[in-house]
Amino acid sequence: MFSMTKGENIYFSPMLKLKALFIILILPTLLSAQQRFDIILKNGKIIDGTGNPWYYGDVGIVKNKIISIGDLSKDKAKRTIDASGLIIAPGFIDVHTHIEGDEKKTPTADNFLYDGVTTVITGNCGTSNVDLGKYFKQLDSIKLSVNVGSLIGHNDVRAKVLGEKAITPNAEQLQKMQALVEKAMRDGAMGFSTGLIYTPGLYSKTDEVIALAKSTAKYNGIYTSHIRNESDKIFQAIDEAIDVGRQANMRVEISHFKVGLPNWNKSDQMIAMVEKARAEGLDVTVDQYPYTASSTTLNVLLPDWLLDGGRDSVMKRLNDPAIHQKVVDEMIKDMARRGRAHFDYAVVAHCDSDSSFNGKNIMQINILKGRQSTIPNEIETILDITKIGSASMVFHGMNEDDVENILKYPLTMVASDSGIRQFGSGVPHPRGYGSNARVLGYYVREKHLITLQDAIRKMTSLPAQKFQIKNRGLIKPGMFADIVIFDANTVKDESTFEHPHAYSTGFKYVLVNGCLTVDNFKHNGTRNGAILRGPGYQENK
Repeated sequence: MFSMTKGENIYFSPMLKLKALFIILILPTLLSAQQRFDIILKNGKIIDGTGNPWYYGDVGIVKNKIISIGDLSKDKAKRTIDASGLIIAPGFIDVHTHIEGDEKKTPTADNFLYDGVTTVITGNCGTSNVDLGKYFKQLDSIKLSVNVGSLIGHNDVRAKVLGEKAITPNAEQLQKMQALVEKAMRDGAMGFSTGLIYTPGLYSKTDEVIALAKSTAKYNGIYTSHIRNESDKIFQAIDEAIDVGRQANMRVEISHFKVGLPNWNKSDQMIAMVEKARAEGLDVTVDQYPYTASSTTLNVLLPDWLLDGGRDSVMKRLNDPAIHQKVVDEMIKDMARRGRAHFDYAVVAHCDSDSSFNGKNIMQINILKGRQSTIPNEIETILDITKIGSASMVFHGMNEDDVENILKYPLTMVASDSGIRQFGSGVPHPRGYGSNARVLGYYVREKHLITLQDAIRKMTSLPAQKFQIKNRGLIKPGMFADIVIFDANTVKDESTFEHPHAYSTGFKYVLVNGCLTVDNFKHNGTRNGAILRGPGYQENK
């Protein structure tokens, strides 16, 4: 310490002045260089999403972005995570989900996060919110733990204009549907989806679908389709999806690519159709959930014509003895065509009107009703459930060889076809809890069906590229910090058909937009998901 009186001059040598200048100008930079990251992930094996092999490195994150990759051992951060022995990969992108109605009930989306999923695309199978601008505002106020994008669904657009009727739209009605699709694209839809086994989309002709797809193509959107048939007429259905892409000049994604009886073991032919289209110059890819069972509504077992006009019309028809018998006769023929002796493959996942049915197959429920095990009696049981409000189902109808063959195909993405699971509710398909972990644990680690880096590519960069999700799906500087850190030796799907309510294990950390959301295997409640909008988005339009 020294003191000076007024008017007294202090002499500083040139060297002292230089040191002072160094402290003033350089020291803050050095300090900031030592602590320039919010989070550093160190010592992990990085699998970057490209399909390339892993390499060692550290990942530096500032706010919501990856800033640096390499040796960051001399750098500091607010939080440093040691990923020794773990895989650092991009957050998984699930391009086929159905979260509508679940957002408020479970905004933390635990089943997705514990399975490594940081981004979901909803609005699939022709079902979506029609006013996506309004929907995105609702999502923004709810704030989910995962990023969300949406497609605009054909069935809901059609119902808005035509109701549930089995009719062909006239020119004016078609224009109204096109206007709804185009507005949705401007509001940020990623594309246009169809569910051509569901009402009212099943009543549409291909020309209608093409016209609406063309409206989507104006905004560079994608066409995704739950095709018209996934069993005995699978090849015609694939042809239709490809032709929509051809006529509308747009990308095509065939949803939950699979095949049931009587076309088991014909997945090679299905893949060949996709490859032929690609050789033609059409951008066609597929997605898949890695299980031998599907899940959808009980209504898919009913004749299409029965569903015309909605529930009131269905009830009226079923109460007419002659029409009722016609329904039974057609369903008997359909079972014969599929080569099935019973409905034991059809299991109730959730029935609002009678929860005692949950987890039981139609054959078992029929016996509980005191009926003999015949196809006509089982059909009557199906119609009984239809009358009390229908049910969501799990259908065990696929072949493991086909599942594996499709998973090996390089252009297959991994998807769940699930909503946000409400833990403990019903007996749902396990795909909602474990699709990604099942691929990583069972098909990669145990069966060596595909490599770890290729599995991650199918979950990250491939869907990001196809759905044009910008700055996600890769571990590289400038990308959003959606990141999963997991143990490749222990990651496992714990959910089963018998006991579905079980979260996947092995994901130690999950970051969404730079925020730790799963921390040391536990979801911490963070809700930092973003709304992802498609290429046609026009703000304030």
